[in-house]
Amino acid sequence: MVQKAKILLVDDRPENLLALEAILSALDQTLVRASSGEEALKALLTDDFAVILLDVQMPGMDGFETAAHIKRRERTRDIPIIFLTAINHGPHHTFRGYAAGAVDYISKPFDPWVLRAKVSVFVDLYMKNVQLREQASLLRLQLDGRRSGEDGDRGTEASGLLAELSARLAAVEEQAEALSKHLDESSDTAAVATAAHLERKLTGLRRALDALEPGNDGRSASFPSQN
Repeated sequence: MVQKAKILLVDDRPENLLALEAILSALDQTLVRASSGEEALKALLTDDFAVILLDVQMPGMDGFETAAHIKRRERTRDIPIIFLTAINHGPHHTFRGYAAGAVDYISKPFDPWVLRAKVSVFVDLYMKNVQLREQASLLRLQLDGRRSGEDGDRGTEASGLLAELSARLAAVEEQAEALSKHLDESSDTAAVATAAHLERKLTGLRRALDALEPGNDGRSASFPSQN
């Protein structure tokens, strides 16, 4: 079963949440509602999210304050935040959104297609990172098995796992390359930077995998950071 990404929708108005769900339902991902900044922070304690759509104007804790809390937490600081606002006070107001950690700042009413396309990019990047973490985990198991020097049956099993890892990684590399080419044609600098970071981690994982090939010293393998 293909894992779905979670998208956090934060808005104090139920009709706005309903509209966001209607726009993003075509992505076939898991949409999670939060009607306040406090509720959003609670959801982020337990679940991992690909992207957060955050309304700026909310009673109590507004979008800027909520984003500040999100960026202070190590677990959540790297989650992309797209601010949605019904007001536009010019460049200064927009700058405040980016300063709070937003990767994008969209004024209402927004183009549904544009919003869906932007969210889709961050979902794709998130899924590639999930795949990368899975490959790194399997690679660590392979390296541990090689270091333990267990019997021939285990060695044969490890060899098969190595081949499977290489094939899986090749598929992720191909998808990441296609995504990067698509992003090169856009002006979304935050998404381009995230994709470049993903490519660097893929390169590190490929080098570590190559180090486990017969004739190479497995102790030289190093793993890319999972942040």
